[in-house]
Amino acid sequence: MKGLKRYLDRIKPSFEEGGRLHAFRSVFDGFETFLFTPSTTSASGVHIHDSNDSKRTMIIVVLALIPCFLFGMYNTGYQHWLAAGASEFPFWSMLLYGFLAVLPRVVVAYVVGLGIEFVVAQWRKEEIQEGFLVTGILIPMICPIETPLWMIAVATAFSVIFVKEVFGGTGFNIFNVALVTRAVLFFGYPAQMSGDKVFVATKPIFGLGGQVADGFTGATPLGQIATATGSELHLENIAGDPISTWDAFLGLIPGSFGETSTLCILIGAAILLLSGMASWKIMASVFAGGLITGWLVNVCATPVYPASFLDPVDQLLLGGFAFAAVFMATDPVTAARTETGKYIYGFLIGAVAIVIRVYNTGYPEGAMLAVLLMNAFAPLIDYCVVQANISRRMRRVKAKAE
Repeated sequence: MKGLKRYLDRIKPSFEEGGRLHAFRSVFDGFETFLFTPSTTSASGVHIHDSNDSKRTMIIVVLALIPCFLFGMYNTGYQHWLAAGASEFPFWSMLLYGFLAVLPRVVVAYVVGLGIEFVVAQWRKEEIQEGFLVTGILIPMICPIETPLWMIAVATAFSVIFVKEVFGGTGFNIFNVALVTRAVLFFGYPAQMSGDKVFVATKPIFGLGGQVADGFTGATPLGQIATATGSELHLENIAGDPISTWDAFLGLIPGSFGETSTLCILIGAAILLLSGMASWKIMASVFAGGLITGWLVNVCATPVYPASFLDPVDQLLLGGFAFAAVFMATDPVTAARTETGKYIYGFLIGAVAIVIRVYNTGYPEGAMLAVLLMNAFAPLIDYCVVQANISRRMRRVKAKAE
């Protein structure tokens, strides 16, 4: 690493103002500060200096996503082997298959998103923002594995430009960029983003896997519930076997690439909480809101809405609820920032997600819309909390004056 640092120091003058490569100063600065802690310090005033800058914060979040990513690789292969009617399930072959299936989608998300951020940084003569380190891996994780690459490219470009850069870049966006990408895909291309085949890879990759029959069904558990009739819910996997609560907790079910395993999501949550990168108040409130609302709709269950018969615990385990609670709702840029507001913000996300899931049969997954809706209300929640504190303190001052 010392040799690399000496090499960067040697070529750095070429990227400074007046150097022959000064047009790429932002690009060089982005790579340099990604690899090494900046040596610049504040010129005046009182500041606290910490080597844990924003880039390293984002890297910790990426590390927290790794358990979900690795399990997504395995589950993608496992679901494909099931759909192909295999009798043997070789672990490493399934893991490699999942990696090869998701790799193009990760590459497309990063190339398009970072490419736009590089261009904007050069145009504005600013340093490259690090927020997309997390967004780039989140996008393929919250999408079905069969999402066409060109759709990911279009939706990513739209979100980065109109949700992030138009508002000023990292730290100024109102909505979660990855979730808006998912929303653009869902509402712009509903036929390609829903159904019983998009969540399972269907073709061999470099000789791995088998050919899946055209008539197979790979509907997610929530998709099965949305089309059910009556009060009895029979959730089945691709092989036709019943799906248990344990299966849902482990994540051995069809779903978006990185959202199925609640176990891996909780491991990621532990990493975020132990490193201080996420708010436990938001996480706990989302789960509390979902659990309480799930219990209420279960008490008032009606055959008109089959999802109302789902057990409250299963409501938390299925779909993208847990993933949204841990990795989406806790986004520090788009979440509520006051301590009391975090409880309100998280609880409403959990409650709204279940309400949408149960009472909108055309959209069985409500976590994405719930987070985006509360992103819009987060500033209002903080404002109300601050005003309530001001009013309470004013009454206290008046009482003492009297």
